[in-house]
Amino acid sequence: MKTALGKGLDSLIPGKGEEVIQIDVDRVRPGKLQPRKIFNEKGLQGLSASIKERGILQPIIVSRTGDGTFSLITGERRWRAAMLAEMKKIPALIKNVASKDSLEIALIENIQREDLNPIEAAEAFRRLIKDFNLSQEELATKVGKERATIANYLRLLKLTDEVKKMIYSGALSMGHARALLAIEGRAEQIDVARKIIRKGLSVRETESLVNKQKRPHKVIPKKNPEVLSLEQKLIKHLGTKVRLHHKGNRGGKLEIEYYSLDELDRLLEILLR
Repeated sequence: MKTALGKGLDSLIPGKGEEVIQIDVDRVRPGKLQPRKIFNEKGLQGLSASIKERGILQPIIVSRTGDGTFSLITGERRWRAAMLAEMKKIPALIKNVASKDSLEIALIENIQREDLNPIEAAEAFRRLIKDFNLSQEELATKVGKERATIANYLRLLKLTDEVKKMIYSGALSMGHARALLAIEGRAEQIDVARKIIRKGLSVRETESLVNKQKRPHKVIPKKNPEVLSLEQKLIKHLGTKVRLHHKGNRGGKLEIEYYSLDELDRLLEILLR
């Protein structure tokens, strides 16, 4: 695992003379760059009850907006729970943080706490790459994940909006979503996603269903076990989809999939070593 500590997180370490202060709850505004969009109501109620009993143990982190309000950098869940608990004040550390660092901080905090659903994480990754001109490798270093993992998250954004909503709600997992990417037709993708939820299919069962959906009328020839073993080794080594078409003494064909130029660069680095 790579170390997930960017410049943005350094700015959260309290400086000399800085202290936690109490600010008005109603003067706090959600951060525009907050990657997390969905907050579980039941979980908020539980946190609110805990806050009523024990108070807020970890301060939120905010920055000044210039109009007397504060923009949240981290701690939106605590702030929402404090409002449910009808608190008037909330402990906060005020920081002067650039927008890039705000997003980096919020993203890393949520990922390390596993608070983001896969689509929220994918959208946050895309925003960092696009808005702040980061490569997938740079982003992977910042969030402590492998570059191939970042690429897999970004691929989820190709799913239909309806399927994305199912992932948002938690009805579909990351594994289900990755399997659905193999279905190209929008209507077919939605139909299979609904079937997964209706039947409560596991990821492995989903992969089997998707394979049948892709080749409903074809008799699939059994692949040579040795060829299949080589194919699996290549998939594991390269971190992407690989197809090995072996034709015996006539040779064959090797297909390696990539989903972006950054992903192609990564694969070339491995292949040309």
